[in-house]
Amino acid sequence: MPKNIAVYPGTFDPITNGHTDLIERGARLFDKVVVAVAYSPSKRPALPLEMRIDLARRILAHLDNVEVIGFSCLLTELLEQQNARIILRGLRAVSDFEYELQLANMNRAQAPHVDSLFLTPELQNSYISSTIVREISRHGGDVSRLVHPLVAETLARHFSATDDDTATS
Repeated sequence: MPKNIAVYPGTFDPITNGHTDLIERGARLFDKVVVAVAYSPSKRPALPLEMRIDLARRILAHLDNVEVIGFSCLLTELLEQQNARIILRGLRAVSDFEYELQLANMNRAQAPHVDSLFLTPELQNSYISSTIVREISRHGGDVSRLVHPLVAETLARHFSATDDDTATS
């Protein structure tokens, strides 16, 4: 029997409480959710791909029907590889909608059988973005209310090591 599989793509640089919220809700809606961590060198992620995958796997380990993988191909190719027809995406604000609609239409043009499903995060997570979390952490700020404790610890270590490397060069 075919499964109802959704793919939740993103750079997850880092994975936030907002991402986790959407993944947990997606896990209730679908037989399987594939969290697809994008290689995405054009976005110049702060954390290496393997670290982003490892963090997501550890944080989402409590969800039996969630799998975390890395990818560097077209999203529509990944959906085909995963036998999925649904792209799960989050919308925090109206400003996200135009970009997400453009992506959804492009994905549909490439793969007409693919649908995009948009979920909004819980109110307490609606203002969280990976970009904001990175910037706060990069400057030594407290991100503990925005991310899992493992992510906060990893970011603090990562940016501390980066600062040490910069100071010695």
